[in-house]
Amino acid sequence: MEDKRNLIMAIVLTGIVLFGWPYFSEAFLPQPEKPVATETKDTAAAPDSATPTAADSEITAAPAAATKTVPVGNALKEGARVLVETPKLKGSINLKGARIDDMLLLAHRTKLAKDSPPVRLFSPAGTKGAYFARFGWVGKGVTAPDQNTVWTPSAGKLTPETPVTLSYTNDAAQTFEIALSIDKDYLITAEQSFTNRGEAAAQVATFGILSRTGLPADPDTWNIHVGPMGVFNETADYDWDYDDLDEAPGGETKFKTTGGWVGFTDKYWLGALIPDQKRNINAKYLARGNVYQTQMVTAKQTAVGPGQSFKQSSQLFAGAKEVEILDHYTDDLGIEKLDYAIDWGWFRPIEKAFFWVLSNLFEFFGNFGVAIIGLTVVVRAFLFPLANKQFASMAQMRAVQPKMKELQAKYKDDKQRQQQEVMKLYKEEKVNPLAGCLPILLQIPIFFALYKLLMLSIEMRHQPFTLWLKDLSAPDPLTPVNLFGLLPFDPPSFLAIGILPILLGLTMWLMQKLNPQPMDDMQKQVFAIMPWFLMFIMAPFAAGLQLYWVVSNLISIAQQKWLYSRHPQLKVQMAKEAELKAKEKAAKA
Repeated sequence: MEDKRNLIMAIVLTGIVLFGWPYFSEAFLPQPEKPVATETKDTAAAPDSATPTAADSEITAAPAAATKTVPVGNALKEGARVLVETPKLKGSINLKGARIDDMLLLAHRTKLAKDSPPVRLFSPAGTKGAYFARFGWVGKGVTAPDQNTVWTPSAGKLTPETPVTLSYTNDAAQTFEIALSIDKDYLITAEQSFTNRGEAAAQVATFGILSRTGLPADPDTWNIHVGPMGVFNETADYDWDYDDLDEAPGGETKFKTTGGWVGFTDKYWLGALIPDQKRNINAKYLARGNVYQTQMVTAKQTAVGPGQSFKQSSQLFAGAKEVEILDHYTDDLGIEKLDYAIDWGWFRPIEKAFFWVLSNLFEFFGNFGVAIIGLTVVVRAFLFPLANKQFASMAQMRAVQPKMKELQAKYKDDKQRQQQEVMKLYKEEKVNPLAGCLPILLQIPIFFALYKLLMLSIEMRHQPFTLWLKDLSAPDPLTPVNLFGLLPFDPPSFLAIGILPILLGLTMWLMQKLNPQPMDDMQKQVFAIMPWFLMFIMAPFAAGLQLYWVVSNLISIAQQKWLYSRHPQLKVQMAKEAELKAKEKAAKA
């Protein structure tokens, strides 16, 4: 019994450290200052300049972006553009440089209010948080278009029904074309073609760039990856964040892969460059000041003689990390592990199964909070046989405690004999001391899977439950610290304890009261403060996760009461132990 309590305490304390440390360090420990971008004197270079090197035809990066920025509206008025319009996307393509640099996600709002603007994923160069994509060529014997080239479009609007081709012909009679098409979700296909009408042969390779200025609003944490990401040779790479890239030699790192993809992942959004999945490419993460890039370039140049043409196709994902869409692109279109843009973690199969249940419950009830309650009931029902077995084991262990104490007192000077007699007692009484630990170990991946699911699911973002809970992806906003909003101030996150965290603490305290109390006084004190400590730790987390935990605690309380009715000997034994302990304290006093 004591071993099981130690295990429980170790698991709980580990969870507190893992979940609580980011908030503790952010609130109380000094944070390093972010590097400040400095203006460069080299005005000819641009954040995505594409200059081939003689060695490997990769793309050289640019210096840091200028500190001065212009409003997005002003930037969009400069130069001609091709409009982009789909059921989920709205924006435009800058004909100067053929940059895909203006993209709004129509299905997702920046704030909870219905009249708030849609989320902006891509922004033009020179604006705050500039973020854009560009496709181009590098090679030998070719004067490739660059970021200043003005392209000619075949139409004024790109839609799922109307593709657009951008074309440019240089002075050497070499023609470049980018045939753009877009689906009804978030995937843009760019078919790049090169036609050599000149007199000399050329060698060319295609490339793609994603460039962003500054850091995103979402922080990179131990359990949610935000930053450069790619799939290289069928392996998802979560190892690099922006700080790692800043500190890398030369501010860059390189990869070689067949297929896969490379891009930037945020908590809910993704920009990804996707080559032909059978093509060998060189990929790169790169940092220059506060400009970050992910790049891909075809590993081998192709010789194109006079009168010949060369064509390659790539794709760009620009949108929200919606599970169903990512699965569709991965399973149906064959994009290698695009669904791994959601960092499900170690227990991915469990999380995908839970997501399937949660999404179906949401579709049935039409309320995400009710769906979370339904998922909690399903999970607890699934775990009930384990809980029943754990409780029965606890009852058996409690019943043999008096005999164990007699053996420990009788053989206190012979530990080996004591252990032998205890094992003999277990065998005679048909008690398995590890039976109560196994259910706890099996519940660990389930808890972490649910935690990751509710933290990462964009489907929960801005979803209401009831009353004051208007956004289950945000912390519970109603807190007694400011008298539930009557006082005109917002307390810091670690003090803003909402109604759900308070209910979490109360239900955990009640669960402990129903459990047998630890014999050790130190353990008793630790368990006594645990509910209130977790109440503070969980306060900054999403209300959806808090709701799950509160409902799970309530179900556990009901289960415990029912199980106590099935094992009355446990209550009797607990009463005897409490009486004995009271007598011992009285005798010591």
